[in-house]
Amino acid sequence: MQNRIDARQVAPELMEAMLSLEQRVAEAGLEPGLRHLVKIRASQINGCAYCVHMHTREARKDGESEERLYLLSAWRESPLYSERERAALAWTEAVTKIAETGAPDADYEALRMHFTEKEAAALTFLISTINAWNRLAIAFRTIHPMKLKAA
Repeated sequence: MQNRIDARQVAPELMEAMLSLEQRVAEAGLEPGLRHLVKIRASQINGCAYCVHMHTREARKDGESEERLYLLSAWRESPLYSERERAALAWTEAVTKIAETGAPDADYEALRMHFTEKEAAALTFLISTINAWNRLAIAFRTIHPMKLKAA
């Protein structure tokens, strides 16, 4: 696998805009642990190795447990996630797969039980932003850092 485009080099003004959006979303008031789970789950769905690698490392650094990270792809079958996290993860899946789901009213209503309107907007921007990052990383074949074992 080879990197196709180094967007930071060829389109720094566009990368700067994306990074600015990322910063604004991070400052929108959602708790860091929830942001990590949403970013990882969307990245899992989209198959973005670069983002899964980055965000699982960040989550661990911020104190997220290995067990919750391992079970994230099966969160519906695990009691390890709070009702607020479950609502956010369901909304993450609905918005990430929007062509399939249409963002169902039931998922939105569950979201609104645990999030204020401002938080719901911030969460939707978060989901949209990580989906954009996933698409850029996959399209440009951005390769995650690797530690190779000696043979």
